[in-house]
Amino acid sequence: MKTSSCALALMLLSVSGLFAPPVAQPSSERSAAELMDAVMWNREPIGGAFALTDQNGTRRTDTDFRGKLMLVYFGFTFCPDICPTDLLQMTLAVEQLGQAGEMVQPIFITLDPERDTPNHLKEYMSLFHPRFIGLSGDALAIATAARAFRVYFKKIERDDKSGYTVDHSAFIYLIDRNGAYLGFFPPGTSAERLAEGIRPRLAANR
Repeated sequence: MKTSSCALALMLLSVSGLFAPPVAQPSSERSAAELMDAVMWNREPIGGAFALTDQNGTRRTDTDFRGKLMLVYFGFTFCPDICPTDLLQMTLAVEQLGQAGEMVQPIFITLDPERDTPNHLKEYMSLFHPRFIGLSGDALAIATAARAFRVYFKKIERDDKSGYTVDHSAFIYLIDRNGAYLGFFPPGTSAERLAEGIRPRLAANR
């Protein structure tokens, strides 16, 4: 669960969205460099409470997942490459864990609630593990969750004003059965490495 120069480069890449009407540009209150530094060097507490809506329209809070390890990822469904790649690796990692994987809850939290409504999330999450939960909410609820996990995000209009993209950090967070932060995996981590990092945590929390 350590970063490499390649992983850091991936974290600094902008992830692009598809076209949509121009909208306001909410963003993190802090810079990408400051938030990434906080996560990578464990300088600040990570994780915390959230209250969002899943792809089935059910209200979900962090306490709903007590008793399981959580793999938490922030992104957006119109991301063309980094987000779907990481979500696929999370799916494969849970599958590689076999029966023990039932004690791991993969969670995707959108940073693009305008487009990522529960109905849209339901279609998107069906592409991944059947137990994957996609969460959305209003802008304030998303910003609150992102702040707790020290997630950088910023909506940026395209130069031609035809739509917007979302720049964001792309860590995969591992949370224990009691809701406490355990660590992170960098973007681009393979399913094998994810499973290797999760297995000892499952054994330690029995």
